[in-house]
Amino acid sequence: MSRSRRSTDLTTTGADPQDADLAKRSSLLDRLLDRAVAGSSGAESRVAELRRENPDASPEQLLRKLEKRYLRRVSRLGGAVGAVAAVPALGTAAALVLTTAQTAAFLRSSAAHVMAVASLHGIRVDDVERRRTLLLASLLGEEGAHAVSGQLGLGTLYWGKAALTKLPIGLVRSVNKGLTRRLLTAGAARGGLLALGRLAPFGIGAVIGYKGTKTVGKNVLEGARKAFGPVPHRFPVESGANQ
Repeated sequence: MSRSRRSTDLTTTGADPQDADLAKRSSLLDRLLDRAVAGSSGAESRVAELRRENPDASPEQLLRKLEKRYLRRVSRLGGAVGAVAAVPALGTAAALVLTTAQTAAFLRSSAAHVMAVASLHGIRVDDVERRRTLLLASLLGEEGAHAVSGQLGLGTLYWGKAALTKLPIGLVRSVNKGLTRRLLTAGAARGGLLALGRLAPFGIGAVIGYKGTKTVGKNVLEGARKAFGPVPHRFPVESGANQ
């Protein structure tokens, strides 16, 4: 097809290349998010295991342990891709082949972390739409907390308990739609730290390595803390514990 014919087709159909690109990226992100939240069950058992390993630790101390583990994990993901890109025989092209898998792994790790944080707060997240809300908002950091609180009309950034336990599922889906679009379009605003407008820097189309992925991971930690606020000072005494 000639260049003039292609131009005519775009004009006659009224297609907007930017809208088509956004739809394509949204579809890919949706698939990756679906896989991440579907694989994020078991948070309660992970937290229970961590408590058994650290019987005298407070909820805040356990949260810090979870955060350190998460940052180590996602930083290694970025470092692996960066290392491949640095090998002249392989180069960036080979690294880009790996970034889809690395992005999926990053999202799975992020989903597992934020569900564990919910568990520390005594909140069980069973359905995938509410898990998606928590993951999307955490990926956006403080921006995500403001977005959810504003859409729900809450007077606090600590939106997690209300959104994950009380809201009707239709409203949750509406929140998710807004968060997904924000992640795809406005997430790159602050220095490219969350440039999901091109599914980068921790994903498709870019290679950033260890430090970049760690920076994005810190954004997730901030978002998870903003969702729930401070953890309880102590765990509730279990029934029969003193008997």
